[in-house]
Amino acid sequence: MPTVLARRIPLLDLRSQFAEVREEVMAEISRVCESQELILGETVRRFEQAMASYCSVPHAIGCASGSDALTLALMACDIGPGDKVLTVPFTFFATAGSIAQLGATPVFVDVEPTTFNMDAGKAIELLDSTDGIRAIIPIHLYGGCADMDPLCAAARKRNIPVIEDAAQSIGAEYQGRRAGSIGQIGCFSFYPTKNLGAFGDAGLLTTQDPELAAKLSALRVHGSNRRYYHDWIGINSRLDTLQAAVLNVKLRYLDQWTSARQANAATYTRLLTEAGVPVQPLTPASYQTRHVYNQFVITCDHRDELRRWLADSQIGTEVYYPLSLHLQSCFRYLGGREGDFPVSEDLTRRVLALPVYPELTADDIAFVVDRIAAFFR
Repeated sequence: MPTVLARRIPLLDLRSQFAEVREEVMAEISRVCESQELILGETVRRFEQAMASYCSVPHAIGCASGSDALTLALMACDIGPGDKVLTVPFTFFATAGSIAQLGATPVFVDVEPTTFNMDAGKAIELLDSTDGIRAIIPIHLYGGCADMDPLCAAARKRNIPVIEDAAQSIGAEYQGRRAGSIGQIGCFSFYPTKNLGAFGDAGLLTTQDPELAAKLSALRVHGSNRRYYHDWIGINSRLDTLQAAVLNVKLRYLDQWTSARQANAATYTRLLTEAGVPVQPLTPASYQTRHVYNQFVITCDHRDELRRWLADSQIGTEVYYPLSLHLQSCFRYLGGREGDFPVSEDLTRRVLALPVYPELTADDIAFVVDRIAAFFR
């Protein structure tokens, strides 16, 4: 058993973040309460405009969650029963879940062992050999963009859309281009643990296409552009004004929080290298020109034992993700078997997320690295 020291480092410290913005956030919440404009409205429009500018796109459409953003994007691209959508098995459930909810079929392709994102070469091979694929959803996992140029080129050749799952990667850049500005539609989540987190569920879609923007705006309110007149069968997925008010404040701090995450990731990488421990820190690819580190992930053997060791030292960690989607019970009907996606399956056994939140100190990081080194000694 490790020696338990008088220090506690959670995986994420939202209380410290709130302390920094408390007065501004509470003033905005009070303003919304006084106005009683609680659904959509001017506050939401201001947030949408700010996000469009931040993501370098002309259109941003708020919705109720990141999961709804994926569903709305697929609906806007007319994906439904009989269609297939290419994505990866190493990610959060919502991506494949949204495909299946619309009656379409998730088609999985393995990920790269270094970025953990869609393997573009394997994806293109699968596109060449599989009929009926109507869209591609690459995931910008952990804060770093997937390799988008070959995927977008392959999609253009086949006249199918690319929907970016950017839930973990607000502000990330691929070859200098912002996540959410590269494919036909970008999907964002503001779940509280994200780099830009709301006080509950909230989401957003981005697009360069004015027709898609208009359709998405209608689909989030039951397919209606005018009250009680419906052009499409949509869903109820409006962004609450209170959440937009909170996000309007936090967005002003996002770049400084991102810089702190990047600095923390660099410190981890340096100290882990100096310690000579047998772990591999997440290392951005050259095309990931701005990684925003929603998570700082290491891969290692004896992951579960290391996690228990760190927990005994009051260090929070998490496994994103412990079971590849093709092996989940709910997707058994797809016929996936162990060994189908060896990189994804290997990562489920070896990835471990360490604390990387902006308020983390250099001493905190040194303590975490010291405890990791002690484990391997």
